[in-house]
Amino acid sequence: MRILLEEGDITAAEVDAVVNAANTDLQLGTGVAGAIRQKGGPEIQAECDRHGPIGLGEAALTGAGYLPARFVIHAAGMQLGGKVSEKSLRASVRSSLELASERGLRSLAFPAIGTGVGGFPVQRCAEIMLEETETHLAAETSLEEVRFVLFGEPSYRIFEEVRDAGRIRAQMEKLGL
Repeated sequence: MRILLEEGDITAAEVDAVVNAANTDLQLGTGVAGAIRQKGGPEIQAECDRHGPIGLGEAALTGAGYLPARFVIHAAGMQLGGKVSEKSLRASVRSSLELASERGLRSLAFPAIGTGVGGFPVQRCAEIMLEETETHLAAETSLEEVRFVLFGEPSYRIFEEVRDAGRIRAQMEKLGL
């Protein structure tokens, strides 16, 4: 099982599912959601509308329209017009990973959920998302690869630093330091 970091456009990710930084109303507005709507086509929003609202911290699965991914997992980290909290981010990441595993998916791509319109700090986002992903991958799961597809070098570098710090901490613990 691998965790990969890459800078790029999540809508171009060739994975089983991409994760959308969603609101509870499943309205595809701006940022990641807007890019998914624009590149994936109107059927994604239509499917979201049929699904209806979901609870804060929950996740829902739709088709991916014209995206190279097969599915979109909509991770509700905030209410429409609201902000992302640590609790809602953690829950929506966990829900996304669990939903992917329940559906037997092998690969998943996450954006930095909540760091745009949601107003959540990128460093804390990286810490939470990487921690939740590592915990999930340490248990029984269908997922073999989780990618973090980050928009722009600054976000990529922050995720890279957080991941590297975690690796160093684990090595030091192994050595009893």
